[in-house]
Amino acid sequence: MSSSPIIEKSPTTPPHLSQTRNSPELNEPGPDAEHEQHGHGVELAELARIAFVALAAAAVWFRLWEPFPHIGVIGIAATLIGGYPIFKEAFENIVERKMTMELSMTIALLSALAIGEFFTALVITGFVLAAEVLEGLTVGRGRRAIQSLLDFLPRTVAVRRNGEVIEVPSDQVQVDETVIVKPGGHIPVDGIVLSGRSFVEEAAITGEAMSVEKAQGDAVYAGTMNQSGALEIGAQKLGRDTTFGRIVEAVERAEKSRAPIQKTADRLAGYLVYFALGAAILTFIITHNVRSTISVVIVAGACGIAAGTPLAILGAIGRAAHQGAIIKGGLYLEALAAVDTVLLDKTGTLTFGTPQIREVVSANGFGEEQIIAAASIAERKSEHPLAKAVVARATELAIPLVDPDEFSYTPGRGVRVRHRGEEIVVGSLALLVEEGMTRGLPADSHSADGASEVYVARAGQVLGTIRIADVLRPEAKNAIAAMRQMGLKTVLLSGDTQAATASVGRGLGVDEAVGGLLPEQKAKWVTELRSKGRNVAMVGDGINDAPALVEANVGIAMGSGTDVARESADVILIGSDLSKLVETLRVARRCRGIIMQNFVGTLVVDSVGVGMAAFGFLNPLLAAFIHVTSELAFILNSTRLLPRRVE
Repeated sequence: MSSSPIIEKSPTTPPHLSQTRNSPELNEPGPDAEHEQHGHGVELAELARIAFVALAAAAVWFRLWEPFPHIGVIGIAATLIGGYPIFKEAFENIVERKMTMELSMTIALLSALAIGEFFTALVITGFVLAAEVLEGLTVGRGRRAIQSLLDFLPRTVAVRRNGEVIEVPSDQVQVDETVIVKPGGHIPVDGIVLSGRSFVEEAAITGEAMSVEKAQGDAVYAGTMNQSGALEIGAQKLGRDTTFGRIVEAVERAEKSRAPIQKTADRLAGYLVYFALGAAILTFIITHNVRSTISVVIVAGACGIAAGTPLAILGAIGRAAHQGAIIKGGLYLEALAAVDTVLLDKTGTLTFGTPQIREVVSANGFGEEQIIAAASIAERKSEHPLAKAVVARATELAIPLVDPDEFSYTPGRGVRVRHRGEEIVVGSLALLVEEGMTRGLPADSHSADGASEVYVARAGQVLGTIRIADVLRPEAKNAIAAMRQMGLKTVLLSGDTQAATASVGRGLGVDEAVGGLLPEQKAKWVTELRSKGRNVAMVGDGINDAPALVEANVGIAMGSGTDVARESADVILIGSDLSKLVETLRVARRCRGIIMQNFVGTLVVDSVGVGMAAFGFLNPLLAAFIHVTSELAFILNSTRLLPRRVE
């Protein structure tokens, strides 16, 4: 297949992304450059060449002009002129010492001319040229499917400068500028809504079919479409730094990289050519039938593998990008297809990473507002995630936030503060027992369900208990169930307590849940599983997940995670939606299945075809027809992975 970039610069290419697409690194020719001509669409010269060959074949068939006996001047000239692209590539392959289908086809054509099969040579030439045009159209569809992403960025942007709204080229927008997007317009930057309210269609980025309501403070992505109301957006990321830009750049780099299975396909294609030539020589030695020998060379075709494999990989990476997952290369796509174990971090991956109060349990007759008011004073200066949940509930209840007069924090136990002469203690049960405050503690402990319990006491008296738990992502349980249906082993790894981790694991239905792990212990888990022959995917979002992401066969980062996690990962879920992970795993497996179908189909067609040709059941014309139709069938099989254009 073509080694040129998937997305070529065109008049509609947004200028702030053109630099990415035209970098020398991305445009560097790859090892499959011998198929470069397969990557374009229909050109007038190609159609003219096919028409010329067809007219010449008709002239030879009706013997319109034969000045020399046994020598078809029209046939020889038309074959050499019409088949020039084939002969040219065959010569280049000889210079580079490569065995390709063009070289074997050249041998077949010259052999047909040598024995006087001029009409046969012309028909074979026409078949091959037509097949390349159809293949170019198919591959062009694949490129357009990826290039359609570019349609989601505007070329000009409305920005507010010096109190006025002006139109500027998209590459002149600056970070922190205010961008105005009218209804029906595409959002050009990643940023935060400053004012306005609207519904935004994010299907091009996250794959979410339903429009999402956006208001002040909500995040929006470049490439999405504003539907109903005008929005003023504070620009945070531009060009290649946007979510959209990362998708485009990742897809380009993915096309440049070559998966191991693609290298296998190239080697198999070369072996099939050697097999065809060897079988042809053996056929001639045994039968001395030149027509059967030529038919053997013609019928064996490996272009279906050589062209279909990268097309399938291209389609899979493009489909994943449309669904909201960036796969950084064909290598990782292939590794995804082989995954049998998925390790998942808890906080931020299966949960939102923002603990919320689940229940307030009263002691000694105190009400919820009294308990939250005391706890909010103690937690006002704390940076602990549980403290933020308490402060958030106090805000919801309209309780004034008051700073304590004195503040003391004991890691792992809790806080002691003084406010207006009273001591407030908020923390673990052990901390209250240590302080001798045990009277009136709630009798029933709910720690088995995974919630963290924060005990609150004021002026030496227990007020009650606040039960806080992280909130599971709504799609997490269904995603875990889908992965298990696919035969994947799922393991939950967390730095949280074993009780909390086990509770979440039971709720989600994972195969195993392990808590109390440090970052290096998560990485050790990955290493041990790989040493046992497991193919491991690690899913995480934080700095503490980076070592495990690197150690895994495939590291998968949540798009909402840290920069370190995203850089360490091989796959990024843009919308942090675990259902997209399931879809990406399915796409990877489907890609592998299609490639194997092409492998097996090519071997069967070539084996049967060579056998029939060797025994005289196929003439050169029928052999050429089988070669071309099988090649196109395998290429069309690969196009089933190409993403459908988002309407």
